[in-house]
Formats: sequence, C-alpha cells, structure tokens
Amino acid sequence: MLLASALVLLALGLLVIERAGYLDPLKNLAARPLLGLQRSFSTAYYNVRDFLTAPRNLADMRSENAQLQAQVSQLEAEVVTLREQAAEQEVLRALLGFAREQPANRYVAARVIGRDTSPFLRYLLLDQGSDAGVRRGMPVVSENGLVGRISEVSASAAKVQLIIDPQSAINARVQETRAEGVLIGQPTGELTLTYLAQDAVVKAGDLVVSSGLGGGFPANILAGRVVSVRKRDYELYQTATVLPRVDFGKLEIVLIIANFEPVDIGPLSPGQPVP
Repeated sequence: MLLASALVLLALGLLVIERAGYLDPLKNLAARPLLGLQRSFSTAYYNVRDFLTAPRNLADMRSENAQLQAQVSQLEAEVVTLREQAAEQEVLRALLGFAREQPANRYVAARVIGRDTSPFLRYLLLDQGSDAGVRRGMPVVSENGLVGRISEVSASAAKVQLIIDPQSAINARVQETRAEGVLIGQPTGELTLTYLAQDAVVKAGDLVVSSGLGGGFPANILAGRVVSVRKRDYELYQTATVLPRVDFGKLEIVLIIANFEPVDIGPLSPGQPVP
C-alpha cells in the first residue's frame, strides 16, 4: 500500500514537472537519436522507391516527348502549308488583276511543273495541255508581263519558249516614243531591241511592249525596260539592251492567252524580221 501511494505521488510529481516544461530538454535529448534513425529510414525508403519507379517515369517521359515532337512537326507542316497558300493567293490576286486589265482575252491558268536544266533558262513546262484548249503559238504572260509562247503541246502539258531564248523574236515598240523594233532573246537573260531606226528616240528607262505586228503576239503586253542604248553613225540601226520585267526563275503560275490566234505572215513578207 505504501509502495502504491509512493508510485502515485511520483507519477503526479512527474506530471506536474512535465506540465511546467522542466522535462523538455530531457525529451529532446532522448528523441534526437530516434529522429536521426527515422530520417535514415525515410531517406532509404524514398531512394528505393525512386529507383524502382524511375524506369516507368523515364518511359513516360520518352513517350510524352515523342508526342510533343510529333505535335511540333505537325504544326511546322501546317505553318509551311499556310505560308505556301498565302504566297499562292498573292500570285493569283496579281494574275487576276492583270486579267481584269485585259478583259477581251480569255485565259487558262497553268502551274510551272518543269524548267530548262541548262545554265541558260529558255523554256518552262506547264501542267495544262490540249485537253484544256492549249495550242501551239499561244502567248504566255504573268502579272509582270510577257513570258513567252507555247512551242509544244501534249494532252496534259505544254512547253513554253521564253522571250529570253535566243531563238525568240518579238515585234515590239518603245512605249514612250512608239519607236519599233524586234526584241530578241540573249543567253545572258537580257533582251536586245534591234532594227531601231537611227532617228528613233530611245533612252534608258523606257518601257518596251509587244507591238502586235507580225501576228505572233497581242499588242501592248509589257516585255521589259531599256537599260542602255547603242547608237553608231556607220550602222543602219541602233540597238537597245532591255531587262525583262519577269523573273523567269521564280515563276510558279502563269496565264495562257487562250483566245489569241497567231497569224503566219512569213510567206507574205520575205526577208522581213518578223518572228
């Protein structure tokens, strides 16, 4: 009985001391080794868990990365497509504007599907042929001016002889002064306006258009601009170097003047510089 009373008194005393906070340093001292042991077990547990789950997480990351790369590729492709569509729309708008300025003509739009592989660009291949009403001799234009004329035709394609081909000759005139001559292609990609009368007034900057003479091309289609003139007193004619308005290496879509009928007047004018 005495022992029990003593134990009760001891318990009450410890409770009072603990409530007063006198046992906190002792508790902290006793708990410190336990906390360290708990941290060690916790660290080991998380390390083992990360090791066991890492392969699955890595596979998930790789799968997600592959999906993101596929999405990026798809978006890049869509951007390229949209840019191409926008560029094509610009070309079509320009061609439509050109066509509206010449309402009497009927046009067939054609895409460029091939180019001359030689260093000197002389012809193009188009994706429209006789099935679309295209015939040999029809003029070809772009929004910037004269491109050439159809030289060969199949059912679904056509070949265009460019105006810069040395075999090309077009009756032309200087728009400002109405001086007339023949526009001949050059291997350099320029044009030479020949058979200009010695008294004709021609200067750099003048525009050169088709004259319509000879029956090979309609009149008043812009061909280029004069960049220099050569005039010598002992020569019968003066000549001018003309820079084409069309950039033939960048053509993508052109217009074929489908209602133009070339006229062959060669037998009626022997010896004349008629194309």
